[in-house]
Amino acid sequence: MNFFDLCVAAWHALGRLCAQCGNVLSRMIRLSFRYWWIVCPLVVLALAGGLYYTRTENLTYRANAVVLLNGPTVRQFEEAFAPLCATQTLPGEAPITPYIREQKATWFVTYRVIDVLHDSYADYVDFKRSVKPSDTVNVQMQDRVCVQFRVKQKDMSCLPEVERALLATLNADPVLQEAYATYLPNLREQAAFNHRQAIKLDSLTSNYYYYTASAAQPMNYPGNGVNFYGDRKIRLFLNDIYSQHERTQLIDHRLRFATAPVSLESHFALDPAPVMSRMKCLVIMLLLGWVCGCLLAEIIDRRKKIAEWLKKDEK
Repeated sequence: MNFFDLCVAAWHALGRLCAQCGNVLSRMIRLSFRYWWIVCPLVVLALAGGLYYTRTENLTYRANAVVLLNGPTVRQFEEAFAPLCATQTLPGEAPITPYIREQKATWFVTYRVIDVLHDSYADYVDFKRSVKPSDTVNVQMQDRVCVQFRVKQKDMSCLPEVERALLATLNADPVLQEAYATYLPNLREQAAFNHRQAIKLDSLTSNYYYYTASAAQPMNYPGNGVNFYGDRKIRLFLNDIYSQHERTQLIDHRLRFATAPVSLESHFALDPAPVMSRMKCLVIMLLLGWVCGCLLAEIIDRRKKIAEWLKKDEK
């Protein structure tokens, strides 16, 4: 069998599958018409169950936040977060335990944060888990992780308490605390070093500008009518000064949030769309009720054959 024969066989198999699906669908339509007194009540009951399940206070929403790792690696954080995903291994004295037992916070999961511009700032969250660790364009950040859990509409008021309990549980992990204890002194020293370097560069350019005789000579650029005062050599330091100030600002930003092994740059935000919307749930329940009604109608339609088959097995 060559490749062409294989394609023909696959096409014929697909055609037979579509024909069988069409036969099943037509059979279900005929059963719905013949046994409407069975199918219709099941569909109505399914829709009523969907309406009850998607009542306003029972809607579930996703809460997302990007956590900042002050010292721990992403792998260490995921290992410390793993007990929250498998609640059977969560210690009973953890602050988050009561909220999990009362179902006020469920479905804990983590996602990687992606840096596209390579500027040490988060660009988007990989909710689809499509970015590989070896990707050099969409880089997975090593100091940020997105945390997500689900909360119901009736438990929205407990969201700040769940946030504090979650941070308290994570920050109590000994591995994360050890990494933080090593990271904080180095971060403070790095911030002090960057401030010293910024002052040195500023002092260097100021002294050269104000105390050098050649610096006071004007530089005329013909054609644009603009005069620049100072030596061209001063312009060599401008990019260094800007880069140094950007690094200093980034380190100061990290130092401001480095109050614990795991911290939040912003509070947990709720996804505006619920996990299971009312329309989606009603459509699913409608199809489920129709399929169940057709199955029950098929059993009633073939009750004689089923009874004969059961009697044959008894002999």
